Amino acid sequence: MTSVRCPWCLSTPEYIDYHDKEWGKVVKDDQTLFECIVLESAQAGLSWITILRKREGYRRLFHQFDPEKVALMNEQDVERLLEDASIVRHRGKIEATINNAKIFLKIAEEFGSFSDYYWAFSDHKVLANPVTSMADVPAKTELSERIAKDMKKRGFRFFGATTCYAFMQATGMVNDHLLDCIARSD
Repeated sequence: MTSVRCPWCLSTPEYIDYHDKEWGKVVKDDQTLFECIVLESAQAGLSWITILRKREGYRRLFHQFDPEKVALMNEQDVERLLEDASIVRHRGKIEATINNAKIFLKIAEEFGSFSDYYWAFSDHKVLANPVTSMADVPAKTELSERIAKDMKKRGFRFFGATTCYAFMQATGMVNDHLLDCIARSD
């Protein structure tokens, strides 16, 4: 019997590993949520495999995704990062990462944690979609639009409704694994 996986992950070993071990698993740890925000925002307009292959560069250059350290980065850091090919060298995305770290910390302070703020949008529940083919998976939803709008109002950048939906999938708020996928758990 052949194991069934979501078809989007079948093209590379990196995708399969990410799919099997991370994608769609519930994330409530603030630092991991921040990592997902950074990576999903960096992905805008690019392929996810590009970001996965640069993940270690992001990890190294953005202080292991510690939002407190990233929030302290300055223009000199931006200029240095623009020269480092181990990440996507896009000024707007680099500056957004630093900006978003500051906003992330404000939200965490206001709500007790970023996780509490974020997961309240789904009433702290996983939204398990009955996905039988990738055609069933939307690019964005009313909920991703609502979350993205609130985050934008608070000052987030490079985080629209489509990026937000990918974030929701990655962090397990939405379960979009195929119903017969080996990584699906309901």
